[in-house]
Amino acid sequence: MGGSFLQFLLTFILLLLCMKPTTHLGCKEHERQALLKIKQDLIDDYGLLSSWSSNQDCCKWSGVNCSNQTGHVIMLNLNGSTSFLSRHLQGKLNPSLTELKYLTHLDVSYNDFNQTQIPEFIGSLSNLIFLDLSQANFGRNIPYQLGNLSSLQYLYLWGNPINNPKNLDWLSQLSSLTFLDMDINLSKVNNWLQIVNKLPYLTSLYLISCNLPNIFSIPLVNSSTSFDVLCLSDNDLTSSSSVLEWLFSSNTSVVELDLSRNQFRGLIPDAFSRINSLAHLYLDSVKFEGEIPKAFGGMCNLKTLSLSKNCLNGQLTDFIHNLTGCANHSIEALFLDRNQITGSLPDLTTFPSLRELRLDQNRLNGTIPESLGKQSNLEILHLGSNSLEGVISEVHFSKLSNLKNLDLSNTSLVFNFSFDWVPQFQLDVIHFQSCQLGPRFPKWLQAQKSCYWIDISNSGISDNLSNLHWVFSSQIQFMNLSHNKITGQIPDLSLEFNLPPMIDMRSNNLEGDIPSFLFKASYLDLSYNMFSESVLSLCAINNEDLGFLDLSNNRLSGELPDCWMHLKGLGILNLANNHFQGKIPNSLGSLLGIETLDLSNNNFSGELTSSLNNCVELKFINLRDNNLSGEIPMWLGSSLPNLVVIILRSNHLHGSLPLHLCHLAHLQVLDFALNQISGSIPKCFNNLTALTQKVRANATISHIYDQYFGSFYMTRTYDDHVLLMWKGREYDYKHILGLLKIIDLSSNKLTGAIPEEITELTGLISLNLSRNLLSGQIISNIGELQSLDFLDLSKNQLSGRIPSSLSHIDRLSVLDLSNNNLSGKIPTSPQLDTFNASSYEGNPNLCGAPLLEKCPGEEIAQNPAMNGSREHAGMQDEKEGFISIGFYVSVALGFIAGFWGVVGTLVLNMSLRVAFFRFLNDFKDRLYVAISVNLARVQRQLQN
Repeated sequence: MGGSFLQFLLTFILLLLCMKPTTHLGCKEHERQALLKIKQDLIDDYGLLSSWSSNQDCCKWSGVNCSNQTGHVIMLNLNGSTSFLSRHLQGKLNPSLTELKYLTHLDVSYNDFNQTQIPEFIGSLSNLIFLDLSQANFGRNIPYQLGNLSSLQYLYLWGNPINNPKNLDWLSQLSSLTFLDMDINLSKVNNWLQIVNKLPYLTSLYLISCNLPNIFSIPLVNSSTSFDVLCLSDNDLTSSSSVLEWLFSSNTSVVELDLSRNQFRGLIPDAFSRINSLAHLYLDSVKFEGEIPKAFGGMCNLKTLSLSKNCLNGQLTDFIHNLTGCANHSIEALFLDRNQITGSLPDLTTFPSLRELRLDQNRLNGTIPESLGKQSNLEILHLGSNSLEGVISEVHFSKLSNLKNLDLSNTSLVFNFSFDWVPQFQLDVIHFQSCQLGPRFPKWLQAQKSCYWIDISNSGISDNLSNLHWVFSSQIQFMNLSHNKITGQIPDLSLEFNLPPMIDMRSNNLEGDIPSFLFKASYLDLSYNMFSESVLSLCAINNEDLGFLDLSNNRLSGELPDCWMHLKGLGILNLANNHFQGKIPNSLGSLLGIETLDLSNNNFSGELTSSLNNCVELKFINLRDNNLSGEIPMWLGSSLPNLVVIILRSNHLHGSLPLHLCHLAHLQVLDFALNQISGSIPKCFNNLTALTQKVRANATISHIYDQYFGSFYMTRTYDDHVLLMWKGREYDYKHILGLLKIIDLSSNKLTGAIPEEITELTGLISLNLSRNLLSGQIISNIGELQSLDFLDLSKNQLSGRIPSSLSHIDRLSVLDLSNNNLSGKIPTSPQLDTFNASSYEGNPNLCGAPLLEKCPGEEIAQNPAMNGSREHAGMQDEKEGFISIGFYVSVALGFIAGFWGVVGTLVLNMSLRVAFFRFLNDFKDRLYVAISVNLARVQRQLQN
């Protein structure tokens, strides 16, 4: 007993000695100097390396870890921020990195190395186990020296614009590799499968969006690779490829398989059931059709089956039946959303482990069975966007105590809950958009205190905001209350969000001031409400995460505050249709990433602030209907090369059109109408490249950006929209704005001739130069503007003939050449003949149809058969012996007798006289039209 105790005591003392903390040794001097050289070659605008200084222990620097035993640097983490506003490093990696010989972990992801090549010297870091180069903007080629990293186990290369490699020989040398994630274009690497098979320890392979070539014959290779995770999504692999054959024959141990977003098509192969260990199967967006094979029912380890976004059809009851075997006992997540599945929702109590069920966006109908309320493990339930109907009540949720995510949107379900019902669950995510919840907000939803995602847009709510104040909480990440009739004021809360949320409350009846806490969002849309007063409250916050701000169509007034430097992350700013006044603040120029600026229909005055020339990303500027003065600045063309739409319509701008506008190669809409611009139209407008191309652009002018929600991104799209004058009326263009190509310089004081170079803008759809002082002739080859649908040159001082080439524009539907000094005959064509006299009136010397003014000689040259020369006719008649004195006497006597026979009667009879002259007038009009049509037909025949 004593010996045992002594042995125990000695063991205990040895353990204490072993647990004695190791003294920190501090970093090595040569490694510290190497780190300082690395810092010198990096551009650190955000102070990520501010702790790196020469008078501190480098092991305590941010991103640096040292070994407790040796003091050598073993980890270097220079990962840039992945927040909504990226805070990355720029520059290059210094070769001094090779001085860190004991480095096992290197992470330089989410930075910007300006598409330089991955440094070759990284291949000399022989102790590296972990290497993350993802999203670092490396370009060019992958250096073969990476193949020297024989100890490397984890390699991340995705998210870099690397050139298409011809081979992956370097990869086959990484014998210790267990994890590989890259999205490099491998279309030229036909042996990628053989190389993958040579990596004996590889268990996780992610080749997403690699444009993998389809392999139609697999050489006999003994694969030593046994995958746990295999992701080959988004590669356009087809059913004729041998990839599935390789998969089914060589990888029976796969636990997670993702083949989403390929082109397999056809029926789902039941061979997937051969992979005995398969627990998670993702086959989203692969064009599979039909039903789930019956063999899937025998996949006893299957936990996740995702078949979203396919062409699956048939009855839902048959799908559920084919999974009944042992799979129905193991399945925890079943995703069949966005297919064409029909029928009603069956009893799912045979799936006792079910935690996630997604059936939204199908063709389901009927009612929801009450048995659904017995699925006690259910956490996520998506049934939205189906033709479900009937009553849904608390019975359907009786035992769903674990429910976290509920989607019943876009259905015809009738909500019938007891007034005092308190559910057992606490929802995190609520999707009830386009459901009939109103007019009062359901009380049971007010009990959901942990909700971070709520969408109750267009749900018929006309309640006061005081009954919805609970939605404003620190954990909210997404809130959409838009398109209701919610009234009241938003309370001014002292609220700090855990993450900057997306808040959409547009199209309601909200009023009062906008509280400052809302400007802490990352996306804020309060448009189409009745908010009033100023927006000084935005100066109370400093939020670089706010990327979208729309306060348009309210009653906001006062001067715009000059504190936009606090919102440097703004990409979209829309303040249109309010009552703002004063000058446009200089601090708007600090919005370096802004792409859309809409300040239209306000009362802004003064000159356009020159600070906007810093906003080089601008694509869309709309400042119409204000009181801006001064000249059009040159920097619009020289500093903003990405402009697609620029509208300065209806202001008080003067001076000439700057030549620098001709630098805007992407410009599609130029509207400077209703100003006081003078001078001539620049001849260099033919440099507006987008207007010289008939190729149609995208239908919309869209802005795509990622919204960050802590653990994931959501891609957002914003489409610009604008009021444009079209054929005399204003229309709000959004869904086809990108197809419009317009120049409108009307109602100014432009002088000189229309430059001939403008005919090179063959993509132009609308040209309005009316109400100016333009002179000279209409360009003779104006018919080259084949895409024109609208042409207005009215109310100028243009002279000369209308060019015949105008008849070549067969798409022209609106033409106005009125009130000029044009002369000569109006050209005819099937298209021009459709315009009435108003298109030409006000030109005193213009003649021909559709004007009543006939051109000289039209009465004689009415019939081509009568157009022979008089000399020729006289010779022919004399030849036939028809002309004689007796002929003339007979003609004279006949004329006198006939004339007085008719005219004498008309003189004596008033009613006959009136009727006769009415007949003559009508006959004259009919004859004129007939002659004009015949002449036009003859001219076309001659031209052809």
